[in-house]
Amino acid sequence: MLSISKPSESNKLRVTELSCDLAIAGGGLAGVCCAITAARAGLKVILIQDRPVLGGNSSSEVRLWALGATSHMGNNNRWAREGGVIDEILVENTYRNPEGNPVIYDTVLLEKVIEEPNITLLLNTVVYDLEKSNPDTIRSLTAFCPQNATRYQVSAPLFCDASGDGVVGFLAGAAFRMGAEGPEEFDERFAPSIEYGALMGHSIFFYSKDVGVPVKYVPPSFALKDITQIPRYRNFKKNEHGCQLWWIEYGGRLDTVHDSETIKWELWKIVYGVWDYIKNSGEFPEAETMTLEWVGTIPGKRESRRFEGDYILTQRDIIEQRRHADAVSYGGWAIDLHPADGIYSNKPGCDQWHSKGVYPIPYRCMYSRNINNLFLAGRLLSASHVACGSTRVMMTCAHNAQAVAVAAALCKRDSLMPRDLSQPGCIEQFQQELLKRGQYIPHLRLKDPEDLTRSALLSVSSRFRLQELPADGPWQPLKDARAMLIPVKAGKIPPMEFSVQASRSTELECQLRICSREGSFTPDTILETVRIAIRPEIVQGEVSAIGQQKNHQAVARGSENQQKVVTVSAADAEAIQIFKSASQKVSVCFSTEIQSDQYVFICLSANPEISIRTSETRVTGMMSLVLQSNPRVNTSQVQKPERDIGVDTMEFWIPQRYPAGRNLALRLDEPQNNWDMDNLVSGVNRPVGQSNAWVADPGDTQPVLTLSWLESKAIRRIELTFDTDADHPMESVLMGHPFNIMPGCVRSYRIYGGDGKCLYRREDNHQTRNIIRFDHPVHTDLLRIELDHPESGWPAALFEVRCYE
Repeated sequence: MLSISKPSESNKLRVTELSCDLAIAGGGLAGVCCAITAARAGLKVILIQDRPVLGGNSSSEVRLWALGATSHMGNNNRWAREGGVIDEILVENTYRNPEGNPVIYDTVLLEKVIEEPNITLLLNTVVYDLEKSNPDTIRSLTAFCPQNATRYQVSAPLFCDASGDGVVGFLAGAAFRMGAEGPEEFDERFAPSIEYGALMGHSIFFYSKDVGVPVKYVPPSFALKDITQIPRYRNFKKNEHGCQLWWIEYGGRLDTVHDSETIKWELWKIVYGVWDYIKNSGEFPEAETMTLEWVGTIPGKRESRRFEGDYILTQRDIIEQRRHADAVSYGGWAIDLHPADGIYSNKPGCDQWHSKGVYPIPYRCMYSRNINNLFLAGRLLSASHVACGSTRVMMTCAHNAQAVAVAAALCKRDSLMPRDLSQPGCIEQFQQELLKRGQYIPHLRLKDPEDLTRSALLSVSSRFRLQELPADGPWQPLKDARAMLIPVKAGKIPPMEFSVQASRSTELECQLRICSREGSFTPDTILETVRIAIRPEIVQGEVSAIGQQKNHQAVARGSENQQKVVTVSAADAEAIQIFKSASQKVSVCFSTEIQSDQYVFICLSANPEISIRTSETRVTGMMSLVLQSNPRVNTSQVQKPERDIGVDTMEFWIPQRYPAGRNLALRLDEPQNNWDMDNLVSGVNRPVGQSNAWVADPGDTQPVLTLSWLESKAIRRIELTFDTDADHPMESVLMGHPFNIMPGCVRSYRIYGGDGKCLYRREDNHQTRNIIRFDHPVHTDLLRIELDHPESGWPAALFEVRCYE
């Protein structure tokens, strides 16, 4: 086709007018999760993203791993991975992309968005103007896409700013803050000094690759010449790359909105100078065969504008885990502030302080206080500078944005404005709608009158009773304190037995602990301590002379004069001293009565003379912990500020990652039944307070759950929630995962009706939530759900089943 344009005085760009129910600016994880959640709730959504890919800081353009309350499993927030759409995305990415390839991750996000027919996606499109219908109300956004030379006019009754820098809120005149408040304004003793700086900077990452042959590197002329300008330059390692080098940071002394290009150029200068140092300084001879594979082209931002809602979240909300009547989300990352000078600072790259558990985030932080149809999502949430140090991380941003999406759906349905939903009567309904969609909100339970499961008679073929975790795992020395985290009922804990061995006579100290805050997992309260004397059963070995045979035997006399014959090699027989323990059973008896159903910690204090036997059996809602630090998020086993900065002193009891995270082998005098079918209607779909899961007996070859009603029901939808290990962070990029399907997740199951016919069959499940929709309602008075155990050592588990007409 030939197109000829005659000369004219000027031409106009193509203008496309669009309208929707909710217009979202920003396609990072917050914008993506908001768009998907809103679209599934029935809203027509336009998602405007100024980049060619989705995901923002988590995308292949920046390559920062997405994290939130789980914090690399380095804090005390157990089973804290965010639920809903963000969980679905990370579980899917782990399934397809356990290696953490950022390009594959891009496709997961893109697929999730384009599969929603209610979403119109505008990539490479920048919002630059807007119109108002009155001073407090936005009418439309104006955006431009240079790829197709088109200007878009997007009209909507509701808008969500998830753009990071808050372009919509800024253009609309929404109240905002930038920089740090003083300690007096919100009673924040961790508020930074002028020397530390009032803003956090940007980072640019790079990837390296070993190609197996020598590679020459000639740096560009703009590369940093003097590496000693970086006070911590000796911390660089040749095998670190990507967001492991998050501390390549700059820009906190500048305007992190308008000076972003200046900041980017300084970061490029630093990155290429760092690689010159690694390749050409002679300090890294092993880097001879390495090449620079990728350098980021845009910086990852930490902080810029923070907009004001009806409530501003502060340090005390986080550290004290304050409850809010309008809580709709939660956070759990540390309060994580960075010096404004970034990589050029003499201070550590970050200053992190954790709370004792996750903290609720109120809805009043998620809409503008002076623009009445503007929602706030992402890092521009209504929070102080100190609180933003925690709320800015991507998983928390995404979880908040899912709440915004449901709020928008309710506003459309009931002709409301965002602020209206914060009122009593509205907020409770809003919270229940979120819980239905898999959103976890601390201290709240789902109470859904439309759920047919609540009126059904439930029965199960078996249930797991904790009496024994078999001693079939390796021995672990108690060089660090270890613990078992176990859900118990109110009352006395029955005596329990551990298998130990010791190299000499010593003492095993056992403590019964709980957390002082309901629903949290910091064992800060010691209820009782018992000490048990340990004597090795085999004390000394005496070699028997048995000639020139290939092997020799040693007779060992134990503490009660028993004898045991062991075979030793001829090379060792001459001077053998068998000072090796045999395993023995140690019984631990606590007299304290537990006052309510809750989690307890059975803590074994560090003693390098003792080893304890582990078990290969793992059970939903129970895990072992170690008193350790995780260098990614803390520097010692104990958080203890040197001065009063308004944070708690506490120990870090953390699990080990698979496959190392084995339970301790144990046996109870009486079985504990905390995994029964009543948990299926508890209204909580993760371990909090109790396991909240029905777990089948491992010996039950075909676990079955049956729901029966007195009269036939017309069932259109069934929802099931499985165990994909909400304790595992599922970092989205760079960091690999040992499994692509979480070991405790039921892979295959079948659903039968009362007539015995199979209504649904699934053979390849890996997702947390399964929603089964029938083309035509199923009329039945009985449902039979058959589960298969996921794998050896993991009994089948189910958190939730819901049925709807």
